[in-house]
Amino acid sequence: QVQLQESGPGLVKPSQTLSLTCTVFGGSITTINYYLHWMRQPPGKGLEWIGYMRYTGSPLYSPSFSSRTSISRDTSKNQITLQLTSVSPEDTAVYYCAEWGSGWGQGTLVTVSS
Repeated sequence: QVQLQESGPGLVKPSQTLSLTCTVFGGSITTINYYLHWMRQPPGKGLEWIGYMRYTGSPLYSPSFSSRTSISRDTSKNQITLQLTSVSPEDTAVYYCAEWGSGWGQGTLVTVSS
């Protein structure tokens, strides 16, 4: 059974870079047609799609986030990393990684505050 787990700091200061990791257990991020997504849900709001990492190693970003988002991967650790630069309190949200065929991580709350 494939499991996804997000990890990273729960508190980030404004203007800094948010960095989160999603580790996949029980599966390989290089499996054909494996797309690992990052999404978030701000308090009281709907889900927002941030982008994904393809199994080929190339990412795709939502236009809403592309100017300050980077998604990378480490195949030796079977994980992907999200970096979001120049954060503000509006970036406070629960961040999720997901693979549509495998499921979602439990989510991790990131608060942007000084």
